[in-house]
Amino acid sequence: MSMIRSVLRGMGHALPERVVENAEFETWMETTDAWIKSRSGIERRHFAAEGQTTSDLATDAARAALADAGMEAETLDAIVVATSTPDTTFPSVATMVQGNLGMKSGFAFDVQAVCAGFVFAMSNADALIKSGQAKRVLVIGAETFSRIMNWEDRTTCVLFGDGAGAVVLEAAEGDGTPQDAGILATDLNSDGTYRDLLYVDGGVSKTQTTGVLVMQGKEVFRHAVEKLAKTAETALEKAGLSEANIDWVVPHQANLRIIKATATKMNIPMDRVVVTVQDHGNTSAASIPLALSVAKSQGKFVPGQLLVMEAIGGGLAWGAVVLRL
Repeated sequence: MSMIRSVLRGMGHALPERVVENAEFETWMETTDAWIKSRSGIERRHFAAEGQTTSDLATDAARAALADAGMEAETLDAIVVATSTPDTTFPSVATMVQGNLGMKSGFAFDVQAVCAGFVFAMSNADALIKSGQAKRVLVIGAETFSRIMNWEDRTTCVLFGDGAGAVVLEAAEGDGTPQDAGILATDLNSDGTYRDLLYVDGGVSKTQTTGVLVMQGKEVFRHAVEKLAKTAETALEKAGLSEANIDWVVPHQANLRIIKATATKMNIPMDRVVVTVQDHGNTSAASIPLALSVAKSQGKFVPGQLLVMEAIGGGLAWGAVVLRL
């Protein structure tokens, strides 16, 4: 039975020029390159320049994705941006990108699910396409987490970076089988009883300040591996597939130890896992689309391959997307 699928037409990414190696932290903080690498697998990250905002990075990634898709911004129906670090309280980053791209029609909005944001945005975009509300949707993950770091906390401030990634989704008719191209299934979850494990201690209503990131790393790690493997399994089941069908896992790039432990739990060898955390650190909602775009530029993907994307972030919120190229 034929059905509408959300097919991936283009990918792109943007990174700030400034690269911060682990060694730079050694000059002013009690830490070492070896300690950071052993705990996280991170070797370097990018930090936004003064005055460079989330919407700037999102716009650059959007232009790259549109160029990759061979499409003009005016042909888009919607823009969905996943971010926890917007330029301003409002309007949304998505409307800023819409304005920057010169797109006068359609609609744009932000999604906030922290590090799981891109998965949540993809699921929302897929629903818009399947329901007929949009035919072409630009989905972006963009962050400037360097702006919410506590530079006194050496256990967290070395883990995060800035960047953006974007994809273009388009409605296409499929046969309704797991062999179709496009998004085959999504799985979303959250549990607000864990909100104190990872949060920012400021905000409009509570403190009228931006605040800084606070994380109970060990607890987050404990939840991450189990929940990531489970959500991937659930999404695959929804698609009528299993772990044996996976060509690539594109995980949220938070920590190499989490990535490896989740792959082991899913029985996926590391040579089928896209890993960019060493170069970007944790870019929150930007990490999956950034990893997708980098992997594509490295020639890793082949049409017809099955991708599983999974992420977990503050909330806690977690989920997965199963997509065929």
